[in-house]
Order: sequence, then C-alpha cells, then structure tokens
Amino acid sequence: MSQKPAIPKGTRDFLPVDVARRNYLFDVIKGAFKKYGFSPIETPSFELSTTLMGKYGEEGDRLIFRILNSGEKMKKADIEALKQDNLPRFANSLAEKALRYDLTVPFARYVVQHQNEIEFPFKRYQIQPVWRADRPQHGRYQEFYQCDADVVGSDSLLYEVDFVLLFDEVLTQLNLPSFTIKLNNRKILSGIAEVSGAHEQLVDITVAIDKLDKIGEDGVVEELKQKGISATAIAKIKPLFSFSGSNQEKMEKMTAFLASSEIGLEGIKELTYVLNQVNEIGVQRAEIEFDITLARGLNYYTGAIFEVKANGVKMGSICGGGRYDDLTGLFGMKGMSGVGISFGADRIYDVLLELGLFPKETEQGLSLMFVNFGETEQASCLKWIKEIRANGIDCEIYPSAAKIQKQMKYANDRHVRYVALVGEREIQDQLILLKNMETGEQEEMSVDEVIHLLKKS
Repeated sequence: MSQKPAIPKGTRDFLPVDVARRNYLFDVIKGAFKKYGFSPIETPSFELSTTLMGKYGEEGDRLIFRILNSGEKMKKADIEALKQDNLPRFANSLAEKALRYDLTVPFARYVVQHQNEIEFPFKRYQIQPVWRADRPQHGRYQEFYQCDADVVGSDSLLYEVDFVLLFDEVLTQLNLPSFTIKLNNRKILSGIAEVSGAHEQLVDITVAIDKLDKIGEDGVVEELKQKGISATAIAKIKPLFSFSGSNQEKMEKMTAFLASSEIGLEGIKELTYVLNQVNEIGVQRAEIEFDITLARGLNYYTGAIFEVKANGVKMGSICGGGRYDDLTGLFGMKGMSGVGISFGADRIYDVLLELGLFPKETEQGLSLMFVNFGETEQASCLKWIKEIRANGIDCEIYPSAAKIQKQMKYANDRHVRYVALVGEREIQDQLILLKNMETGEQEEMSVDEVIHLLKKS
C-alpha cells in the first residue's frame, strides 16, 4: 500500500489564494521598507553551525535545525567526544551546517564579510524564510518567513523612533484595527538586576520576566527561584510585575526605583527620548506602551527592545526587535552598533485572515478566460490573447472544446473575473462577448475596449 502523502508538522502548503494574500502582505511591508530608505539583501538558507551556535542563548541554540554531514564527512565524527559524553562537540562534528534561526545573526556575518563593499550606516531589509525546531502550535511554525529591517553603523536613537513609526505605518496600511507597540530598554533591565543585587544573573532574570504574560506572576517567581535568584532579589523585583499607569507615570516610578543604578538611568533617558519623539511626531493607529516586563530572551539586545501585539486577537507578538550594540563583534568587527526589527509575516497573515482584512483583490484569480468552442474559434482567440497579454493582462483559453457548463465551472472555481465567449458571429463582427463573472452582465466589445476595461479595473 502506498504511503499517504504528508508534510512535517510546523510546515504548510500554500494554495494560490494563500500565495496571493502573502504577496499582498510582503508587498505592503516591502513598500514601507523602501520608503524608509532600506535596501534589499539576501543570505543563504543555511549557514556554518559555528556562525549560528552560541548566539541565541541556551534556549535558542536548542531550536536550531542542524544539517547532518553527508558522504565522507560522516567518517570525521568525533567518537571520542561521544565517549566522553561531550554531546555538543559530538553534534558539531556530525553537522557542520545549520538552517538559519533568524535573519539577524546571518546579517551580522554578512556585514563583517562585506564591510568594504557597503556604506555605513548600512540600512538593509530582508524577506526570507527561517527555521526553528519549536513545538508547533497556533501561530508558531517550524518554517516561517521573517521580514527584517536593520541599521548598522550608528548609535543614533533616531532609528529607534523611525522603527516605531514603521511598525505603525505597515500595520495601519494593513488595516489592523488595534495594535500595541511595547517598548523597553535592556539597560533598564540591567538596572533592575543591579538594584536587586543580582547583576550577574541578568539573563536568567530577563528570560523569566519575559514569560510573565504566559505563566503569570507565580510562574515567574518560581522560575526565578529555580534559577537560583535570592529571595531578597525576588522581593525587590516582584513589585515591578504590577506596574501601572500612563507611560509618563511608569517612567517616573522606574526613575525612582533605579535611582542608584547608572546604567538603569541611562536606559530611562534613552527610552524617554524615543517616547517623546514619537509622541511629538504622532502615530496613525498604534497604542504605545512602556512595558517593564518586556525582556525578549535573546542575548544580543543591549538597548531598546520592541514588541508588537494585535489587540483582541489570541496571538503572541506579531513584530519585535531591538538594539544590539556589538553583534558584529561576534565575528571580529568591534564597535559596530545596530538596531533592527522583524515583522512576523506568518502571524500577521493569521491575524488578517481571522479578522477578514485581506482585500477582495487577493481572492481574485485569472483576469480573463476565453471559452473554447472549437479549433476555428480557438485560432482567432489565440491572436486576441497575444494582443491582450502584450498589454500586461493575464488571460488564457480553456484547453479543449469541452461542454460549456464544464468550462464555466472551471472559471468559477478559479475565481476568473471575466469570461470571453467568441463564436462564429463574434469572429465575423470582430467582437468579444464579455461576461462579468461577479455580476453576470454581458456586453459585446472590441478587443481594444476589453483591454481598456481590464486595465482600468
């Protein structure tokens, strides 16, 4: 018995209507990136394992898909490492390459490798798939697209302001009715760790705090205990979980809390500048929120942290990002500050689909289909089809003179906008009987009139 076809969990096939909707989404994001001065680049789907490993923290490294060596390279497996129970070293000897986990680390590698070919500050955007060995669930896939924009070579906070405006512009253009752009600063989190007396455990604290909306206050406290955070430190951190009020009020409370921390106050100063500038310029639809629990567990953020959520929809963050002051230092290029954001295209797609926000045009298929009445009529239709296609209009003829009902059903199933019916009389009069498949209206037109109509609609 033949095996039933299937795809791996966490991946998806896309029907033509799905691809049309995704292209609409990508086009909106790409258009905004270009408007804000970003240039496109691409990097390989897989990198050397040494490029990726150790850049995302312990949790991230576990989610990297490794590519098993093939052929003669398999003989180079480090058996001694296996005997010594050194599994990371053994895994590295089996897999020299890995699928990219995100677009940011490969971008850092790209900048270092091409530093003499690009101008700084370098502004790039990238729309490509990434892979994570995460547990598949609603809104979380093992293969998905990221739409990233980054700036490297400048520590100007103007770019943080621009990214907030970019989030607002894209999601407003996609007609998302309500969304919140959350901001924090890693220096504020460092200040919290310092004030609480647990500065050396900053990563453990931020990873736990970042899960507050998922596991609740009790869950965060329990995780902090498991990470060895002292009861005294937890007692100092705990009041922050229930911070409330306006952004200004929360900033005042945090300023008082971090009064003894130089780095914490530096984070407050940076975040205040961004919030004030955004408030001065104004946003179209976004709600802007200072969220002290926003930590995003990735190790490389050093300044601003961004996260965007769609309000009223059961979905995790749909966008994110932050500043990484020395990411390129991982590849030997020190002092190269950068900041970047990522649009979670697949999650945004699911939100737009759930809310019915995709334009009707994305559901439309072929613009024009000629019904096939036989070889004589087909010959005339093919000449008109060539002329219509030359004007940039998509059209085709049904491949055989099947029953008219079958051809019309095919047109309906493909969401064809117009059907052309050309028989002996139409050929003699050099006219096309054009049927609007949505309204059912029919009208005789010349080929030039058909072209004009379809170009206009």
